[in-house]
Amino acid sequence: MNTNPSILKTAVIQAAPILFNREATVEKLCALTQKAAEKGAKLILFPEAFIPAYPRGLSFGTVVGSRSPKGCQTWQRYWDQAVDVPGPVTKKIGSAARRAGSYLAVGVIERDMEFSRGTLYCSVLYFGPDGQLIGKHRKLKPTAAERLIWGDGDGSTLTVFDTEYGKVGGLICWENYMPLARMVMYAKGVEIYLAPTADSRDTWQATIKHIACEGRCFVLSCNQFVTKSMYPDDLEGIEDISEQPEIMCRGGSAVVSPLGEILGGPLYDKEGTLLVDLDLSEIPRSRFDFDVVGHYARPDVFQLSVNEKKMSPVSKIEE
Repeated sequence: MNTNPSILKTAVIQAAPILFNREATVEKLCALTQKAAEKGAKLILFPEAFIPAYPRGLSFGTVVGSRSPKGCQTWQRYWDQAVDVPGPVTKKIGSAARRAGSYLAVGVIERDMEFSRGTLYCSVLYFGPDGQLIGKHRKLKPTAAERLIWGDGDGSTLTVFDTEYGKVGGLICWENYMPLARMVMYAKGVEIYLAPTADSRDTWQATIKHIACEGRCFVLSCNQFVTKSMYPDDLEGIEDISEQPEIMCRGGSAVVSPLGEILGGPLYDKEGTLLVDLDLSEIPRSRFDFDVVGHYARPDVFQLSVNEKKMSPVSKIEE
């Protein structure tokens, strides 16, 4: 057992969900969490949209100007399998985190419970080792066709939280290309930066290295490994993926040091877990000559204003 408080063992779990099956995916998550914990992991990360699926290759029957009835059925199934936060799924995941005694972060498709219950969000949920849901982040801007199926998050879930290992937070997939969003994370003091993603291209590796160097933080990036045969045969709109290659997402999960050194991965073409020890004493050493929100900042020249209020479609005018 590691007794050095400056060393944090992390597990980046590159896996696919049981696509469009929320309950089976939660069971898979619980099993993988326990295996990682048995190997000593105290921080466990799952990919973007792990529950119930990142619906790669599906059109949802939509082209500019029209939507098809079959596409609405695909949406219905996706919505049916989404996650209420909080709810039964978060209780099960929290129980898995508690049994593991580990921090756990997982990408989910979150069903709006406050207003219409008709909007889905691409979110990351954070759980503490006591099993409590300690935070969430909703993706600020879905990318390209993701905008058909997910709503925009707001500034109220730009989440960074304190742990005994340091400050943990991050952004989802191409949010990480938003310089101002990254700057918010840095200003909140993030030291262990989580970047769950659906991007398996080589350019993504350059992105996470840059974030690590820019923020002088550890970056954990987690993707899915998904094949066409994993899709359920009875899924409405399954014909959309008929021309897709068998490997639809090759993965590319990786862990990067505060100076841009690859510590684990990238892992391609299979499911697997990257177990990586982070030497947390590297963080202050790395900031000796560059601190993006400290001695290398120029607030006399540049300032960023951030709206972290929760947005509501209806507000009451007080008399």
